[in-house]
Amino acid sequence: MNLNQKALNYLKALSAETITNAKSGHLGVSLGASSILFALFKDHYNFDVSDTDFLNRDRLVMSTGHASALYYSLLSMFGFNVSLQDLKEFRKFGSKTPGHPEYRTTEGVEVSTGPLGQGVANAVGMAIAEAVMEERFNTVGFNIINNYTYCFVGDGCLMEGVAMEAVSLAGNLNLNKLILLYDSNNVTIDGSLSLSNRENVAKKFAAMGWNVIKVARGNSYFWCSLAIKHAKKSKKPTIIIFNTTIGIGTQKEGTSAVHGAVLSEEELATFKENLNVKESFYIPGDVRELCMASTRRGKLNHEKWNQNLAIYSSTHPELYKSLMAFFDRKKINFDRIMKNISKYDGQSMRKINHYALSELAYQCPQLIGGTADVGPSTMSCVDNAGNFSAGYRRGKNIHFGVREHAMAGVCNGIALYEDFITFDSTFLAFSNYEIPAIRMRAMMKLPVMSFFTHDSLAVGQDGPSHQPIEQISQLRSIIGNTVYRPCDYKELVAGYYNCLRNYLPVSFALSRQDIAHIEGTSYDGALLGGYLLENTSQKPDVVLVASGSEVELAVKVAKELRKKYQVNVVSMPSIEMFQKQPVGYKNKIISKDASLVLAIEASNDTKWLKILGEHGETFGVEEYMHSGAGEEVMAKAGFTVKNLVKFVETKLKSQK
Repeated sequence: MNLNQKALNYLKALSAETITNAKSGHLGVSLGASSILFALFKDHYNFDVSDTDFLNRDRLVMSTGHASALYYSLLSMFGFNVSLQDLKEFRKFGSKTPGHPEYRTTEGVEVSTGPLGQGVANAVGMAIAEAVMEERFNTVGFNIINNYTYCFVGDGCLMEGVAMEAVSLAGNLNLNKLILLYDSNNVTIDGSLSLSNRENVAKKFAAMGWNVIKVARGNSYFWCSLAIKHAKKSKKPTIIIFNTTIGIGTQKEGTSAVHGAVLSEEELATFKENLNVKESFYIPGDVRELCMASTRRGKLNHEKWNQNLAIYSSTHPELYKSLMAFFDRKKINFDRIMKNISKYDGQSMRKINHYALSELAYQCPQLIGGTADVGPSTMSCVDNAGNFSAGYRRGKNIHFGVREHAMAGVCNGIALYEDFITFDSTFLAFSNYEIPAIRMRAMMKLPVMSFFTHDSLAVGQDGPSHQPIEQISQLRSIIGNTVYRPCDYKELVAGYYNCLRNYLPVSFALSRQDIAHIEGTSYDGALLGGYLLENTSQKPDVVLVASGSEVELAVKVAKELRKKYQVNVVSMPSIEMFQKQPVGYKNKIISKDASLVLAIEASNDTKWLKILGEHGETFGVEEYMHSGAGEEVMAKAGFTVKNLVKFVETKLKSQK
């Protein structure tokens, strides 16, 4: 037996032991794909275990995240901070080897994965970021940025819509540093792949502009490594289709029964005996040395890169200076952004955001993002910055096409590559398509901005399919996601600050229609999520709380109510930020002495009730509306001064 095969056998044994010890896991892929990933780590993957975050490292995205036992075993064998004891703690609470890979939990893990297909979009984003850096900083003789993004996928991944959206985009952008490692075993949980899918993957990818490599012997280390070698030379993104046997070496190999199987102690013993492995949770010295040779190669590559960078710094001092400052967020001057966009006050929030984005881009070379084919409508684009494309890598605007789900996942990948500033955009009614990726973004605490425009019934004639009602509630329900619905430029920039300085994923809900200038708005108050916009000197009878375009309405309602009552008005651009504030501040803003605290918002969000207190009420939207002019639709839903004054007075009378 040659040493490569011996190492592969011990890798399989480690993966199987890890799963049996945990009494759960995914044995099938961990065995079936072992040759693919072993070949990658041993011969091609550029990493440095002493500095796992160095800029020019290769990235590996385990889109098929349930292959985690295999992944952790590889990390352990190749010297990452994952010990054999960590493998014994696989899937245990608080361990660094959770059931699916988690970003910032396990050294070497680049992205949290689990929901199939998400990782493909993440990998496309990483490849975009690499292309941006390569174009900006590489010169003749100096390939300062030259890393590959590898993405491990299975049959299930490539059935997901988000994956296919991302694959199509990658082909159009010709991301040649992107390599998909496809574990094609023709088995899903339900049974044979043919139950649900008979498509020709090779022809499909070729049609989308990809280089396709087929490996008939996908369980052979030699052929796997050779295929990866050829893929790295391609001028296109590459998919390598490895024909493998799921659960190879077990009694249930090649069947769906092995997908989530756990070998009994007796079955494990037999399996290991067939591999000629006698020890438990063990890596022999010669195998360890084989793996460490690859580890040393990676460290040497990093050292050579550092040496080349030093020469680059003296040969191209200005480029080097730009590279060192490229990701610096501390230099962002939010006051300057606010000052330069203040002249647009009174326009729609989508327009004001357009100008804010361009101001941000002026200060931040690492800004890049785009829209799902609605740029002229959402206006979420950077002026005079060009379009990122196959032929032009310096553009700051990405045309994602009608691919909302992939767009959000791609932006996650851009942010993950390094400290890029990125954004995506579509109509608020279509934010539903992005939610799975926003959820993953929130888990990883990625500071990505989503700009959702046409944020209320005021969108009008496009009708109920385009009139968002429940979308704000859905976005607010995502733990860790912060929603900002600003009523003016000050509140908008506050949302920018909390995303870019406090590293919070932020979803913005922005108006299509113009919003009149409002006196008394506060940037500092908006940073805290909510503040007193209008404050009576006496004990308030009523506190009106509103967000976005409804703040103007609340001010008008308050003016009428003050003929009889003491009224405070609170602008609440972000419930999430407000909830984080001390109790004393929250009680100051929303008086507990008021007879009625009313939240006014063109949504059906009940989250308001958490902050309104025992006298809290909401006025929202309870049904899908009809096509018509924005003002007409809003009026039909009751969002008029007259109706709201009547509503408040009725509530106050009922209390008496």
